[in-house]
Amino acid sequence: MKRPETRYVALGDADVAFQIVGEGPVDLCYVGGFSHIDQRWEIPIIADSIEGLAAFSRLILFDRRGTGASDAVTHGAVPTWEEWAEDLGTVLDAVGSQRTAIFAEFDGGPIAMLFAAMHPERVTALILSNTAARNLTDDEYAGGVAPAAVDGIVEMVRQAWGTPLIAQLLYPDRLEDPGFVERFARFTRCVATPRSMAAQLRYMLEVDVREALPLIDVPTLVLHNRGNVFIPIHMGRYLADHIADARFVEVAGDDATAGTYAAAIEEVCEFVTGERPVRLNDRVLTTILFTDICGSTERAAALGDSRWRNLLDAHDREVRNQLERFRGREIKTTGDGFLASFDGPARSIRCAKAIIQATQRLGVDLRVGIHTGECEVREHDLGGLAVHIAARIGARAQPNEVLASGTVKDLVVGSDIEFESRGEHELKGVPGGWKLFSVPE
Repeated sequence: MKRPETRYVALGDADVAFQIVGEGPVDLCYVGGFSHIDQRWEIPIIADSIEGLAAFSRLILFDRRGTGASDAVTHGAVPTWEEWAEDLGTVLDAVGSQRTAIFAEFDGGPIAMLFAAMHPERVTALILSNTAARNLTDDEYAGGVAPAAVDGIVEMVRQAWGTPLIAQLLYPDRLEDPGFVERFARFTRCVATPRSMAAQLRYMLEVDVREALPLIDVPTLVLHNRGNVFIPIHMGRYLADHIADARFVEVAGDDATAGTYAAAIEEVCEFVTGERPVRLNDRVLTTILFTDICGSTERAAALGDSRWRNLLDAHDREVRNQLERFRGREIKTTGDGFLASFDGPARSIRCAKAIIQATQRLGVDLRVGIHTGECEVREHDLGGLAVHIAARIGARAQPNEVLASGTVKDLVVGSDIEFESRGEHELKGVPGGWKLFSVPE
């Protein structure tokens, strides 16, 4: 999907950034709390969730004041929740949306609750995901954060902000993907500074919009991740219990937001449109790239744990730099290698050659296997025979060699890429003979 233009609307003496994605029959505004609408597109699983929502709607995205591409605020002048709700209304006016569904997550929830209570005539549906009307415990609200713990939580987030630790706190389901962790850390640095986010977090923790809940008179869906420890699931159930006729759906996951889960996107689609999305992308044609460090076990034993870890970290950085450069998508790491996908085989070959050149400078030898075929989409993973074929091809490669299937060679006919035949091979666990081709330097 083509990335949308970021535009601005003036609100008093501030500019609020927004985007429009998709051309669906219904308006859907995503209120994601802390955000950077440009950097969202740099994190594949978040970009996928945006595209999933835009597939059935005209999706409206914006950064509230104090975050992302919108104007910053001073540490002592955090906007009120009512002012942030005004941001939402101003953006809807700017895009000409008179009636919209609102999908709000995390600290965007109170903004959406207040807007729906104050402007029911403008809201067709309200989806509240992993959010709360109040965070602090009191005599009538058990199970929240103890007021005495606020200082410690704010300081913990201030220190973690902009580092990989913030992803570990908010997205425990994604920790096997180091690419996500690094990109999310960069994302948070673009959202706000640690001091600014700490000031905003203190204000967020002290929110209390419980009085607005009985005033919400629009169809409401409450989604909550089962294992969310940052905002426990009982807070989501409280919302459903105190908003008239609200529907509660528990999402199987531990992350702080539900929007990156396909099951949650399907729930939102059905709630907004009345129909479940047709899953047309359970199987996709894509190009798979596998990398593997030659002799990694022996190299690790010779270097020792500390030096090997440092070398492996440098290797990972170089591979990710090239994947980003050639618009490859990191699927996962395999300990001493990577599985990545591309929407074009020519770009995957050029990326593979660049990866080998970059890692050779580190003194690391790689094998690379490439194959194009139909893959099964499993949340944010890929499976199926095509993945196994790419792995088997990679195992046949010589050190610092890019080895591709005949399918890849046929698909890049007419390009300037040259191939050398490596003959026909049997691949373990794969039927038939496979013609393999090397890509010379």
